[in-house]
Amino acid sequence: METATKRRTGEEGTSGAEGTSSRVVEREDIARRAYERFEDRGREAGHDVEDWLQAENDLQQRQSTEH
Repeated sequence: METATKRRTGEEGTSGAEGTSSRVVEREDIARRAYERFEDRGREAGHDVEDWLQAENDLQQRQSTEH
């Protein structure tokens, strides 16, 4: 659990002056993708955690195929 939290907050694997890494998915990007999932489902409430986790997974997979 600690690793997942660090990955989401960007505390692990950072580099450079801005403290970001290509391996870290940004919280804003995850939030944006999770909201897209919410809208695609017709704004049906009650799936926020599922949407967040799936959005995070989607973005990590996309990132790993790009590099």
